[in-house]
Amino acid sequence: MRIAIGSDHRGFKLKQEIIGLLEDAAHRYKDCGCYDESSVDYPDIAKEVAQAVAGGGFEMGILICSTGIGMSIAANKVKGIRAALCCDAFNAARARMHNDANILCLGADTSVDKYKEIVAAFLDTEFEGGRHQRRIEKIKAMEGQGA
Repeated sequence: MRIAIGSDHRGFKLKQEIIGLLEDAAHRYKDCGCYDESSVDYPDIAKEVAQAVAGGGFEMGILICSTGIGMSIAANKVKGIRAALCCDAFNAARARMHNDANILCLGADTSVDKYKEIVAAFLDTEFEGGRHQRRIEKIKAMEGQGA
């Protein structure tokens, strides 16, 4: 699987841990930054990862900031992205099964003790389709409609 991954400065250390997991699982990945703990603006990283996934070059994305909230909000502004903030493996699996989420958002300050299980659940779970596909189509129809 090809995965785009990125973090802000607060998520940098956790991103490096997750990159190790991806390498151990033989996933191919692109590190979209940041590359050290110097302060950066999370929307810039979220945009790069989201565009990489929406453009079709990557099947999944992973974004990390302090809480995961900012990354989730920013990534979901890109058409075709369904970024899900997941704080446990159950929600990560459901985000994939029912919502066909294509970007996992994590909080470095909130998920650090569970990140291995969360990442595994997200990457290993398939979208169920069926009745859930109808709902995804409704979400896609909402994109770009404005308020």
